[in-house]
Amino acid sequence: MNARGNVNNLLAFLAVTKEGSFTRAAAKLGVSQSALSHTIRGLEERLGLRLLTRTTRRVAPTEVGERLLRTVGPRFDEIDAELAALSELREKLAGTIRITTVEYAAESILWPALVKLLPQYPDIKVEIIVDYGLTRHRRRAAMTPAFPDMIAVRIGPDFRMAVVGAPSYFTRRSRPKKPQDLTAHDCINLRLPTYGGLYAWEFEKHGRELKVRVEGQLVFNGSAPMLKAALAGFGLAYLPEDLVQADLAKGRLIRVLTETRVGQFQSGAIGRSPTLTSRT
Repeated sequence: MNARGNVNNLLAFLAVTKEGSFTRAAAKLGVSQSALSHTIRGLEERLGLRLLTRTTRRVAPTEVGERLLRTVGPRFDEIDAELAALSELREKLAGTIRITTVEYAAESILWPALVKLLPQYPDIKVEIIVDYGLTRHRRRAAMTPAFPDMIAVRIGPDFRMAVVGAPSYFTRRSRPKKPQDLTAHDCINLRLPTYGGLYAWEFEKHGRELKVRVEGQLVFNGSAPMLKAALAGFGLAYLPEDLVQADLAKGRLIRVLTETRVGQFQSGAIGRSPTLTSRT
């Protein structure tokens, strides 16, 4: 007998022992009582062992049948549980939603909806890009300098960064002790327009630089929505110190990884042409 036949016979045996009746087991399996009886008899003949004792009132497993029941029963229960889990995945909402909008819509419409939605669906990730260059047919263009030989000149100091999270976030998650721990946390990501990919959080300890790529439900292209998401408890954020100082002072945010030097973010630059520079 092939493997499929063995499985079908074992399922029939399990059904009879569970129901304690050929009649009820046959109804559950959708077969006739005579066909089910023939299946069990064939299994017993193949094994050369009696698996069931039959009386006018009840059908019960023999000692050998009990042993077979203890051996194969849990295996089929595990299979049923795994199949049920797979069925749940079909009904489970998951995936990434990318939304491009203007700031007013992101603040007044999207964010209030996300605050209610995301806690209910932890496998949904949302990326919101604020872009005032929206057109019916979106176009991408690159800016070219006015002079081919222009070079960059710094216009301000670098921003010192901080890793912060709301007290409500830390009620359910432990604080990271080292940058590598961030990979196990919900983090709020930043996508830079000129960078393309998600920004890797930068750290330094004992003179060694480290970049950590983090994961989370939310991605933005600006600091303001990242701060709002952090305050709402959606995860850890990597933000300029000056931006979070007031919330840290009032206890609305908690800073972590203070023993590790967090990276600096360049404030920007302007272009100038070296041919226009005066010399003395």
